Amino acid sequence: MPYLHAMTQTLHIIGGGMAGSEAAWQAANMGVHVVIHEMRPKVETFAHRTGNLGEMVCSNSFRSDDSEQNAVGLLHWEMRAANGLIMQTADKHRLPAGGALAVDRDPFAESVTATLMAHPNISVDYGEITDLPTEGHWIIATGPLTSADLGAAIQAETGAERLAFFDAIAPIVYADSIDMDVAWMQSRYDKGDTEEEQKAYLNCPMTKDQYEGFIDALLAADKTEFHEGETAKYFDGCLPIEVMAERGRETLRFGPMKPVGLTNANRPDDKPYAVVQLRRDNALGTLFNIVGFQTKMKYSAQTEVFKMIPGLENASFARLGGIHRNTFINSPTLLDDQMRLRSKPHIRFAGQVTGVEGYVESAAMGLLAGRLAAAELLGTPLPTAPLNTAMGALVHHITGGAEAKTFQPMNVNFGLFQPLEGLKGGRKGRKDRYKAYTDRAKDEWATWLEATT
Repeated sequence: MPYLHAMTQTLHIIGGGMAGSEAAWQAANMGVHVVIHEMRPKVETFAHRTGNLGEMVCSNSFRSDDSEQNAVGLLHWEMRAANGLIMQTADKHRLPAGGALAVDRDPFAESVTATLMAHPNISVDYGEITDLPTEGHWIIATGPLTSADLGAAIQAETGAERLAFFDAIAPIVYADSIDMDVAWMQSRYDKGDTEEEQKAYLNCPMTKDQYEGFIDALLAADKTEFHEGETAKYFDGCLPIEVMAERGRETLRFGPMKPVGLTNANRPDDKPYAVVQLRRDNALGTLFNIVGFQTKMKYSAQTEVFKMIPGLENASFARLGGIHRNTFINSPTLLDDQMRLRSKPHIRFAGQVTGVEGYVESAAMGLLAGRLAAAELLGTPLPTAPLNTAMGALVHHITGGAEAKTFQPMNVNFGLFQPLEGLKGGRKGRKDRYKAYTDRAKDEWATWLEATT
């Protein structure tokens, strides 16, 4: 499909995070002039530190990169096949993380910003948009930290209360403050193709007594309290560690602190009762993120409790954890299958504000929204992504597949895919079933891309 129209119209994108950055890149490459409206650094948020586009705040991980056995890995594959900026940049700034894709977050955001700023079809307007636009072509990709004024405008238009949940971030530790006579480097089950990947995680072991004492301190620590009447829930994929502990004393030992697949390099004969893992947070290896340790503890309590972890007794923290209110719209009732607001179809939504969860999912929805908006603006509308692809399964879920009354944030997963009945081979095992899902998805995604570019 040729995109030869003169750039007489402009696509406006509110928000320069993962979704907004990817949407701008896709639309600009189709020949559309794009303006990114980013309120940072003029208007700050709880979590952001810079005015860079594509800044990562909660984690530095894009999760599994396995495109044959994991739904998010398949989404990686689809985005790479579509010339996705976010995946290109993540690959460029990749850090060792076993089978996961983790990135050096600051160079990543700097690279995203530089690439977009250098594109001849993209400009950036730094300032806050506080009202819904009444004309033109727009994508709202403001993410979970949508400003209060714009959020109120969205709420007024939709006529319903915005849904909300709490999102938390984990602390980051300076590597040189970790006691390596106690901790050791190893990926669980030595996963990875290289020695660097097989030693991508830093591990801190606990005895049973140390674990029990840690749980006691975690439960007793001062926590952040929310305003009376707050009804938001936690997203299960990002639960604060103390909330997990409240569900049972052994919960953490079967979650982020599970001791399986690891051998203590300092004391090989000692079997840890629990293990705290840290993942490299930058290319220099000077910062480590405590994996799964999102928290709502107050700052003073965090330093006291986390220093109970063997190897972290003298830890210095580059950033402590925190929690914030995360908002999203009820997309199944508000958006059509082209991601347009039904009441104002010149406005599309993309990213976490639509009710997808995770960096990759947010960027994927930006990729799709950018392509759909640009094609419509150019007079050559596109069909939405095929239902049997990861992209299509996710967008179908948020625009009508999910039950509106119980709609909550969702990561991409194989439960969103159409069943495999009728496929050749009669494969029933999970490994074979997941491979069949990904084979089917890759074929249909490649066909869709070929027909729509």
